[in-house]
Amino acid sequence: MSPYPLNDVRQYDDLVDAWRDPNGAFAMLYWLAEARAALVPPARHSGELLVDVACGGGLFAPHAQARGYTHVGIDLSASGLRVARDRGVKAVQGDATLLPLRDAAADVVVAGEVLEHVADLAGVVGEVCRVLRPGGRVVIDTIADTLFGRLSSVTIAERIPGGPPPGIHDPALFVDRHRLRTEFARHGVTLQLMGLRPAVLPYLRWAWARSARRRRPGSAEPLPAVHLSSTRSTAGLFQGHGIKEASS
Repeated sequence: MSPYPLNDVRQYDDLVDAWRDPNGAFAMLYWLAEARAALVPPARHSGELLVDVACGGGLFAPHAQARGYTHVGIDLSASGLRVARDRGVKAVQGDATLLPLRDAAADVVVAGEVLEHVADLAGVVGEVCRVLRPGGRVVIDTIADTLFGRLSSVTIAERIPGGPPPGIHDPALFVDRHRLRTEFARHGVTLQLMGLRPAVLPYLRWAWARSARRRRPGSAEPLPAVHLSSTRSTAGLFQGHGIKEASS
């Protein structure tokens, strides 16, 4: 049980080593970074900027680099930012409600697994859209404010391998999908939503192999890959993406 209140940022300092372990407490965040990357097109030219809001330990770094972006990460946690810098991220400590960037600076903004952690949803969405240039792309993923969202991401997920650490989420902050789309629309972004879930058989193979490895420490055999599949239902974990309209 976490010694901190729900959603307390200090938990990330205690879990800093998990940013380096793709099969540890943040395994799902590795899978989500891959799913997020599938919605980010390659940079069209050198110097295009991708801003990673709540970058944590920089798990999106290999995807941003593979697509040719300059990768700027912003996060509250100093310990996570140190790990992100080791991965080549231009890491800056800052708040998602007051991003330390000029207007229209970014060609792409990704905001993964952050919106369900903030009290000021409108403020964060406004900042994401402010730093995004007209014609730029935004990609988010978060958890829906539904019974299924709470059941799947807290009641169940906190008790299974690869799920979030207990207490890392406060379900009271989970995201109303209609409000989310409305807030983005106010800033010229029509957000398209789709659900996400781990592919069942690959996840079961991964969980079994992970358990076997823990019973036999020292094994160097790689664990099976886990990918997230798209679903029609956005009632639990879901993605959103859209393009910012050009100013009239």
